[in-house]
Amino acid sequence: MAEKERRILVAVDEGEESMYALSWCLHNLVFPNSNDTLILLHCKPSRLVYPALDGTGYLFSSDITATVERYSDRVADGVLEKAQKLCINLQQVKVETRVEKGDPRDLICEMAEKLGADVLVMGSHGYGLIKRALLGSVSSHCAQNVKCPVLIVKKPKTSPPPSHP
Repeated sequence: MAEKERRILVAVDEGEESMYALSWCLHNLVFPNSNDTLILLHCKPSRLVYPALDGTGYLFSSDITATVERYSDRVADGVLEKAQKLCINLQQVKVETRVEKGDPRDLICEMAEKLGADVLVMGSHGYGLIKRALLGSVSSHCAQNVKCPVLIVKKPKTSPPPSHP
């Protein structure tokens, strides 16, 4: 009897925490020669709404906004390239990549539903109470709002990433 294919959604960004979560997932959740699909999701921030004038009275040109957009694209490419390198030795596990634009809190929840994720894996920045209250916690928001199980992987402060046994 064939095993059910699992769809494992991993939210990745430029932080060490998300790469650690992906690495942990690869060593503890994804099984070699399984029929799993690993979906690497990177959320680009929405295009910022610039006021017509900045604080000094200068207009933002289309060149500046285009430069910001190109930079955002390069960051996304770099994040997914780094994540895919971690997945290079997977056999029979399909790896898909997605780049979506929007608020990560809402976007990750929407994509988990849309892509039919069986589990969502994400890192935790480990913010304290004050920072979490001010900045909000993407992982907490997703844990409360995603319909599938959510695995939040916290990077230990001193240990190296997991290695193969």
